[in-house]
Amino acid sequence: MFDIFRKHTKIMMMVLFLLVIPSFVLFGIDGYNRMSERDVAVARVGGNDITQAQWDSAHRAEADRLRASMPNVDAKLLDSPEARYATLERLVHDRVVALAADQARLSTSDGRLARYLQEDPTIASLRKADGKIDMDRYRQLAANQGFTPEGFENNVRLDLARQQVEMGVRASSFAVPAVADVALNAFFEKREVQVVNFLAKDYATKVSPTEADMEAFYKNNQALFQAPEQAQVEYVVLDLEVVKKSIQIPEADLKSYYEQNASRLSGVEERRASHILINAPKDAAVADRQKAKLKAEELLKAVRANPTAFADVARKNSQDQGSAAKGGDLDFFARGAMVKPFEDAVFVMQKGAVSDLVESDFGFHIIQLTDIKLPKQRSFDEVRASLESDLRNQQAQRKYAEVAEVFTNTVYEQSDSLKPVADKLKLEIKTADKLTRQPIPGTTGVIANDKFLAALFAPEAIANKRNTEAIEVGVNQLVAGRVVMHQPARTLALAEVQAQVRAQVISARASELAQKEGAEKLALWMKGGAPASLPEAQVVSRDQTLNLPVPVLTAALRADPAKLPVWVGVDLGAQGYALVRINRVVPRDEAAQAAVRQSREQYAQWWTGAELQAYYALLKEKLKTEILVPIPANKQ
Repeated sequence: MFDIFRKHTKIMMMVLFLLVIPSFVLFGIDGYNRMSERDVAVARVGGNDITQAQWDSAHRAEADRLRASMPNVDAKLLDSPEARYATLERLVHDRVVALAADQARLSTSDGRLARYLQEDPTIASLRKADGKIDMDRYRQLAANQGFTPEGFENNVRLDLARQQVEMGVRASSFAVPAVADVALNAFFEKREVQVVNFLAKDYATKVSPTEADMEAFYKNNQALFQAPEQAQVEYVVLDLEVVKKSIQIPEADLKSYYEQNASRLSGVEERRASHILINAPKDAAVADRQKAKLKAEELLKAVRANPTAFADVARKNSQDQGSAAKGGDLDFFARGAMVKPFEDAVFVMQKGAVSDLVESDFGFHIIQLTDIKLPKQRSFDEVRASLESDLRNQQAQRKYAEVAEVFTNTVYEQSDSLKPVADKLKLEIKTADKLTRQPIPGTTGVIANDKFLAALFAPEAIANKRNTEAIEVGVNQLVAGRVVMHQPARTLALAEVQAQVRAQVISARASELAQKEGAEKLALWMKGGAPASLPEAQVVSRDQTLNLPVPVLTAALRADPAKLPVWVGVDLGAQGYALVRINRVVPRDEAAQAAVRQSREQYAQWWTGAELQAYYALLKEKLKTEILVPIPANKQ
């Protein structure tokens, strides 16, 4: 084989040239590096890697879902290291459970999948008047989640299989009431306490620091007096709003769009109906439902014989408390506002007609259609502004990807300035001063984005003062920046922080005095020398803290009940010291039976959750699961 290379060296070099060089032209060395980075494993489950690209994709999908459900959510929270790590943990969890389901040969039959989809409220909302699924809307639902209909159904099938893995634990988990009561009684136990505080602030007037004291404190605590690293930067932002400004909509396109969407723009048909309801829940006994049906049939005969008496019959007989007093009137409503059998009947009736019996999950309805409100055709001039906005949004969405590619390439290829990309795409070059590695409290926008700040303060960005790469900081939002001036972190001179140093010294000395006197009083009072007048006793518990500091509450609840009453000293750190006298244990209140039952059910849920966590930990160990990236500091 190697003889071929030796004999045809020139030919092989030419082949390599043709294969390798164009790929470098198209992607560049940096492109290869990025592709390699995206293939890096961030976790491993059962020998299968989860790559950086898969993690990024999963987090984008999760962030998009949260933005859709909570439009006002802070984008910075969604892209924090903690949020990204939580996405990775969920991704690992899904992989672990999916592999466990596969190894256990758990699957979902076509019949079970069909039943699940038929019972799903979201799928049910896609049904047309004839009861069939609107396939266009079904395909759109799947597309919104990044699937074809077949892919969506396969994903549901896999999810149902995964649910079976944990179903055994959920079904077999239980908490004995006696055991639950022991734990709950301990948790809700109350104690009567008296608290005497020795607060540092009360000793501050007794401290007079000298210049030598302040200088010594400054030298020993220089980390407290650091001016943070700062940078002056300039940056450009590309988002949909910028793209929209470059789009002009011809009048002919607006009129054509109006003609195609006139009916949609005019609103929806509304109908007004009255009804008489005889209650018969779907889970009621067959005999009870039959009895309700017979009564409804009698009322139907009465209103059919005299339709003008419908309101009187409804007032006297309807079991819908909300509408009976109004003669059964439900006012105007559009499709989607009522349960499906009711809605299907109403929207095929003629005005003034009385329906046959309509059966729903609530019981049996007799309906009279009292009015129809057809949508009013809106003129082109009335909707012109909204049409233009719709079209501009649509075109901006389509054009954004193209412009984003230009933005990304330009900031990279002409990295010594942001002016070329600003001129090419008509972007504003913005500036920000005194930026730090961590967002300054109160800062909003892209300069508060952790990912962007990390790029700006990267060693190469600071040393070379070149453009950062294009960074995605939100949905359809890219930013690039460059450092104009950088100031490293430094220790402030004593003269600059003298007032701050003085305050710190006073605080530290005052705390020492408070703790010293508190400890002396504790030794004295434990021997029986406590004063006759103490603060009023108060009853505290874990769910009724009365705003006591956590260390004080913890000390009170940890005291040995066999040794009560007893004094306990609590170090409050910089706040001072506290003495706590625990007088007695106050048993848990005798709660109402409903409250006891509810707390037991809550305990059972906690127990089931703990068993699920333990089972998941066992699966992780069995499948040799590991997360290969460090846990964010704030999550540890």
